[in-house]
Amino acid sequence: MKKTIAALSVLTVFTLSGCVISVGGDDHHDGNWQKKEAKNRRMVAQLKPGLGFDHVSSQFGSPDFSEFHQNDAGSYQVLFYRTHRNEGDGVTTMDECTPLVFKDAELIGWGQSAYAAIK
Repeated sequence: MKKTIAALSVLTVFTLSGCVISVGGDDHHDGNWQKKEAKNRRMVAQLKPGLGFDHVSSQFGSPDFSEFHQNDAGSYQVLFYRTHRNEGDGVTTMDECTPLVFKDAELIGWGQSAYAAIK
């Protein structure tokens, strides 16, 4: 009986030793960040001025960063989506993202020049 329990214990240890549990949806594992960047670049290439904030944000999903600016000319919301990699450190920074600029909930531009124009 003890030999059976010992054998089952050893078998269980070897069976479970190869299990890995991933918690938190790490985008950097197995090149998922590359797929995300490629998808975001394809979606940016299909943007058209005048699209609504809700439409674009539902298509792209949660941004990596976001900002809100308001001045006499209107309200600006900027969503940043990762589209390229500068550092291989596993951390997404704003300079690795493409900004999407909305004025009064309407897409008016994207890219660094559009972002610089509202600052």
